[in-house]
Amino acid sequence: MPFYVVHALVALMLVGGITVTAAVGSYSRMLWKAANYNSLRRDQDNLKQQFVQLQTQVKDTNQRLSSLQSLAGEVAVAYGFTRFRQNPFGMTDAPTEPEDQYQQTLDQYSYLEHNVAMVSMPVNGLRLLPAAQFTSLGIVPTLWPVVGEITGHFGERLDPFSGEGAFHAGMDIASRFGDTVRATADGIVTVADTGRSGYGRLVVIDHGFGVSTWYGHLSVFKTQVGAHVKAGDIIGLEGQSGRSTGPHVHYEVRIYNTPVNPWRYLKNIDPATSTTRIAGNTATHSAAD
Repeated sequence: MPFYVVHALVALMLVGGITVTAAVGSYSRMLWKAANYNSLRRDQDNLKQQFVQLQTQVKDTNQRLSSLQSLAGEVAVAYGFTRFRQNPFGMTDAPTEPEDQYQQTLDQYSYLEHNVAMVSMPVNGLRLLPAAQFTSLGIVPTLWPVVGEITGHFGERLDPFSGEGAFHAGMDIASRFGDTVRATADGIVTVADTGRSGYGRLVVIDHGFGVSTWYGHLSVFKTQVGAHVKAGDIIGLEGQSGRSTGPHVHYEVRIYNTPVNPWRYLKNIDPATSTTRIAGNTATHSAAD
């Protein structure tokens, strides 16, 4: 065999060995990268699952917090704690951060716990104001905002969009699109806009003494901020603006910005009686004009 052929074979063997070694190394690096990628994917999936679980826990916590705040507010009003300025129920502006809301709820329950002696006082003990005086002042809701069917109640319920549990801060009353929505008590309009997420066109009326009423999902505004309204005055038309599945009015009653069950004010009021009273008020105003 010629000498140059031996040289060529040796060169080919060296090139082949280097090629095979490089291929094995490249394949090993590819396997290592693939294993790292799969590990990162698994870690990412685990993190996503943990994030979803944390979101669910936070949502449940917020719902319970809203329920506790509502309950604390009702107890405070019922036993007259709100008459004192230096207490956690007398705040005019509700906290917006979850940590602040949580701290306010703790402060409210701590206040109730330390003042349990006052809660156990007789009926003639501390009161914000006698019910008769509240009614005579016109700050207690004494009308239905719209005559219709109750399609959503106050408290815990399944969210119609997500299907998950949610705290419903008011009542949903449905009739027909465009029906007139009326103020349920005397007061001053403080909000008439679409700036609240989910409420759509919203009207808020301040009745004084920490009492306010909210009317959401309107189709048209019939009032403006700063307007003085009487019980029965038209403030808007029923609609389905905002986060709504159909025409209705989302109606809330709040005491010091804490939602309370509106049914306590509507259960003893016949909707037909509300209509009669509104007609009587309209006739009286016309005669006066």
